[in-house]
Amino acid sequence: MNAIDVQRLTVASEVGTALDSVTLQVPIGAYVAIVGPNGSGKTTLLRCIAGLLRPTSGEVRVFGKDPATDPPRCIGYVPQRKGLDLRFPALAIELVASGKIRRWPTRCTGGLREAALAALRTVGAEHLAWRSLSALSGGEVQRVYLARALIRDARILLLDEPSTGVDPQGEETMLRVLDAVHREQGTTILAVTHDLDLAIHHAESCLVLNRRVEFFGPSSDESLLEALGRSFGHGRHDHRGS
Repeated sequence: MNAIDVQRLTVASEVGTALDSVTLQVPIGAYVAIVGPNGSGKTTLLRCIAGLLRPTSGEVRVFGKDPATDPPRCIGYVPQRKGLDLRFPALAIELVASGKIRRWPTRCTGGLREAALAALRTVGAEHLAWRSLSALSGGEVQRVYLARALIRDARILLLDEPSTGVDPQGEETMLRVLDAVHREQGTTILAVTHDLDLAIHHAESCLVLNRRVEFFGPSSDESLLEALGRSFGHGRHDHRGS
């Protein structure tokens, strides 16, 4: 069984088509970078896999089940745009704990506290546990949200631009953390990114998406650059594009 099976997935609305007959299979334990121009459907694809968006047609299966009707607890989703106002008077450990119990904790003690600390430890951020969210840097916020996803014992991580708002040092730390999670826990990772360093040197596979699948295969495949050229309309892709 694949971790994720997408068949002829189409998402359309009155403003246009976000995804057009996308088909792909993601094996268990794969590490896939998803790249493509703005508006190419990358976030839409993640939201369909997470069960947050119903497709117009086609189907998605996560470990054989429809995520829209049977929300998978095995998925940890880190969106690019966070729903929580970081000015909210809360601690990092409380945000992480909310990922396990699916609500804001009234108290973070006992087993819940230990689980949150363990998740923060996994991403190298245990020292941030008792800090206010408003005091965290962009890279620290990303690591706390990643810990929030991992506390659910996620078998699949869906990451939408994990390097957004992160300085180069914080980005390198984040990439090392993802490498370790993938290697040590066998977690299936799908990461939307504009950073070719992640796509080529960290992820094993790359999905080039431009409403349709332009390429899906090993990151070392020479035809990847050709697919990027088609999608972005030029022969090379900027390493840190927008």
